[in-house]
Amino acid sequence: MKGPREKIVYLPCIYRSTGIKKPDYLATVDVDPDSATYSQVIHRLPMPHLNDELHHSGWNTCSSCFGDHTKTRDKLILPCLISSRVYVIDVGTEPRAPRIHKVVEPEDVLKKTGLANLHTSHCLGCGEIMISSLGDACGNGKGGFVILDGKTFEVKGNWEVDGHAAPLGYDFWYQPYHNVMISTEWASPNTIRDGFKIEDVIAGRYGSKLHVWDWTKHTRIQTLDLGQEGLIPLEIRFLHNPRADQGFVGCALSSSVFRFYKTEDGKWATEKVIQVPNKKVAGWAMPEMPGLITDILISLDDRFLYFSNWLHGDIRQYDIIDTRKPKLVGQIFLGGSVLKGGPVKILEDSELKSPPEPVIVKGRQVPGGPQMIQLSLDGKRLYVSTSLYSDWDKQFYPDMVKTGAVMLQIDVDTKHGGLKLNPNYMVDFGKEPDGPVLAHEIRYPGGDCSSDIWVVETDK
Repeated sequence: MKGPREKIVYLPCIYRSTGIKKPDYLATVDVDPDSATYSQVIHRLPMPHLNDELHHSGWNTCSSCFGDHTKTRDKLILPCLISSRVYVIDVGTEPRAPRIHKVVEPEDVLKKTGLANLHTSHCLGCGEIMISSLGDACGNGKGGFVILDGKTFEVKGNWEVDGHAAPLGYDFWYQPYHNVMISTEWASPNTIRDGFKIEDVIAGRYGSKLHVWDWTKHTRIQTLDLGQEGLIPLEIRFLHNPRADQGFVGCALSSSVFRFYKTEDGKWATEKVIQVPNKKVAGWAMPEMPGLITDILISLDDRFLYFSNWLHGDIRQYDIIDTRKPKLVGQIFLGGSVLKGGPVKILEDSELKSPPEPVIVKGRQVPGGPQMIQLSLDGKRLYVSTSLYSDWDKQFYPDMVKTGAVMLQIDVDTKHGGLKLNPNYMVDFGKEPDGPVLAHEIRYPGGDCSSDIWVVETDK
C-alpha cells in the first residue's frame, strides 16, 4: 500500500460480437495525471487471431516470491474465454509497449487437460500458473484447472485430481494457510454463448454453488449451495490477510453478497450479508431488474468491500471491519439501465425516490453500466470499465457495442467512506483507430487488489 502511484494500466479490448472483424488487443492506458497523455491509450497489442474474447488476466510470478531476485513479474497471462487460447505477454522488456512472448493453442490445452473456455489466472507459490475453466470441448460445464509451467509456459496438465472437476466453473481464490481453495460457478459455455435467456435460469443452467478444495490433495471436499439467494456467484475474494479464514463472493443474478468462513469444526459455511433489492420496471426484458453484481474487490487493508451493479448502474463501498455486518459508506451512479429519461420505466424502487441522472464526462454520456473495478494500492482511486462480456453487452447495452466502452476513475474517501467521480478522467474506447471496442478487466503492472494472494509459513 506504500508503493508508488500507478502510472499505466493494462486492459483487454474486445471486438468479438461487435460486428468489427478485428482481433482483440491489449491496451496500455496512461493513468499518470502529470503525463501529457493522461487518460489516453498509449499502446495497442493486437492478438494474431479473431474472436478470442480476451477477458481476465494474471501474472507469471506469485506475490509470495517477493524478495526472490531470480523471479520477476514480467509476463501477463491472458486466457481467452471463447477461443481457449492463452497469450503470454512480455510486459517486462518495455512496460509501456507489451509484446507477445508465447501463444498456447487451445488444441494443446484440450489434449492435455480436457478443458476449454478459460477464465481466471493465478500464479502459485511453487512457480506454476493455474487457470480455471468453464467447460469441455463440447461446451458442457466443467470446472477444472489448467496448470502451466511458470518458465516455459507449456501445459503440464490438470491441477485437480481426475474425477474431481466441478460441474461448473468460473473464478477461484486459494488460501494455503488453511489448506483451502474455493471456486465459483457461472454457467456452461453452451449456455452463455448465445446470450442470457430467462429459460436457462428456470431450467437451472446457471450456477449457485461454491466448491471447496483441499489445496494440497487437489480434491473437491465440500460444496456450498447458496440457493436462489445466491444465483450466479462470480468473483470470489478472501480477505488479503494470508491467515484470514473468510471472504466474500458476489452473486450476480441474485444481487447479493455472501460471506464465506471457516467453522470451528474445520468445515466451511456461508451467510448472506448484503442484498441489493430488485427494481420493478416496465419496458425491459423482465418485470423486475436485478442490480447484477458483476465484480467485487477488497481493499488491501481489508477495510472496504466494493462492488458494481452493472444493470442498476452504481458502485457501492462497504465498511467491512465487522465482516458479518457490512456498512454502506459510499455509493455512486455511473450509467446503467434505469436513468432518468431512459426507455425503462421504474414502477417500484425501494431505494431511490427518482432515477439517477445520466452521467456525462468530457462531453460524452457514460454508456452501459459500471462493471470491472480496480483499486489503487493506497486505496484512494477506483478505476472502472463498462464492458461485461461481449454477448451480454450486445444484449443489454447495444448502444455501448455501437459507440464503445469507457474507463472512468473514482476518488475514494479512505477515512470515512465516500465515492466521487473524477471529471478529468475518461478513456473513450469509442474513438479507437479500428472502431469502437469493448474494454474489460483493469490490471496494474506488478499486481493489484484482485491478482495478489500472499502465502505465509504455517505456525501449526
